[in-house]
Amino acid sequence: MLTTLAAAALAMSTIIIPPGGAPGDTPPPENITIDVVTINGSGCRAGTAAVAVSPDNKAFTVTYSEFMAQVGPQALPTDFRKNCQLNLRVNVPSGFTYGIASTDYRGFAHLERGATALEKANYYFQGMSQTEYKQHNYKGPLSDDWQATDTTDVAAIVYHPCGEKRNFNINTELRVMAGTSDPKKVTSFIAMDSTDGSIETTYHFAWKVCPPKP
Repeated sequence: MLTTLAAAALAMSTIIIPPGGAPGDTPPPENITIDVVTINGSGCRAGTAAVAVSPDNKAFTVTYSEFMAQVGPQALPTDFRKNCQLNLRVNVPSGFTYGIASTDYRGFAHLERGATALEKANYYFQGMSQTEYKQHNYKGPLSDDWQATDTTDVAAIVYHPCGEKRNFNINTELRVMAGTSDPKKVTSFIAMDSTDGSIETTYHFAWKVCPPKP
């Protein structure tokens, strides 16, 4: 199983608190850690995904090493779709709560002419409604890095309930369709993985100050 990956957060001498508990990007000064509770899916067997918090506490990253969907002569019938489900425990200092303001997805795709691919994802807190899937589509011919960003309006950001313990769930899917290309002769794939750690998914925090306990 994956071990707890904690960031060595930089010490901050001052912190600006958004007035009235309004959302902002100023994080708490104390260390934030993330525990990987469970990891499931055809695109991320145990040991192939890593989570780390950025040193400034403003984001966390997920790095995959085997997350790729493909069609082609060497591909299995089920390889056209890969998914990954992460269940995370985000440990934040008392008095603060967080949501996800935006997410940056990166990877590499090789799509033959006529082939298409997609990446889609959503996330939610345990016991709460799931956010809608956001999807990004790609069309061959293509052989290059790809990048997509999902941004949530400030008013629509869903925050972890103050004073409760709810894990954070991330669902991500990659899919390739052969289309008019010939999968018996050519291979098309889309990947969200990296052997050198340079390709990763970044989740940007939005922070709020919890109201004082009565």
